[in-house]
Amino acid sequence: MLKKNLYSMFINKSEDGPIKRSVLIFNYILIIGIGVGILLFGFNKLDYNLRWDSVYKYKDNLFDGFITTIIISFLSLIFSTILGLFFGLASRSWFTPLKVLSRVYVEIIRGTPLLVQILIFFYVIANAIGLNNRFVAGVVIMALFSGAYIAEIIRAGIESVSATQRETAKAIGLTKNQTYRYIILPQVITRVLPPLAGQFASLVKDSSLLSIISISEFTMAAREVNANTFSTLESYIPLAIGYLLLTIPISILTQRLERKYKYET
Repeated sequence: MLKKNLYSMFINKSEDGPIKRSVLIFNYILIIGIGVGILLFGFNKLDYNLRWDSVYKYKDNLFDGFITTIIISFLSLIFSTILGLFFGLASRSWFTPLKVLSRVYVEIIRGTPLLVQILIFFYVIANAIGLNNRFVAGVVIMALFSGAYIAEIIRAGIESVSATQRETAKAIGLTKNQTYRYIILPQVITRVLPPLAGQFASLVKDSSLLSIISISEFTMAAREVNANTFSTLESYIPLAIGYLLLTIPISILTQRLERKYKYET
């Protein structure tokens, strides 16, 4: 009986079937416990005493940076999704200049480092148009950067729907708008959610590069604490935990949306 119970806690007989909540919780606790044990073992071998008291007095700086990162990430997520949807649809447009614009935009953003994009946009483009607000510039940069990747995700999602379905929709008298609304988009939503979750999580982490234009976000706050206290691990461990607190909810929300919109095709 004991062997059978242990077997059921680790093995899911049906690959596609749902896993019991108790089994999931047990395995999560087990894996996290192993990870924490490895970290504790490493710190013990390092023979390093963590000095949290030196970092604690800068907690307000870290908290303010964390809030700034949340706001930048949230606004960037919204605008990058709008841009991604626009350019993703534009890449399939019959209007050639719009289609070429989408292709050029995506290739330039994907083919150049984000660090270079931040420097050129802020010190060249933003300066030329009189945009001096670093916060606004940071949001625009991150939205443009992530929008290109989202555009490709949406384009790939649309093209993954077979041409047969479009032809069938046309045969039964559906217009192009109706075909997209009732046939294509419901399938695209389900298919693009996993890569979108990864892109959104990357956007949150990539926002740390905005510190090079002196935006006081989470990473910059951790660097300042490290510079003042010389407590590197104590400064960057909260940074890692903070980013996990931001990215894990994105994954959980995406998984729930996947289950909600999942259907047989």
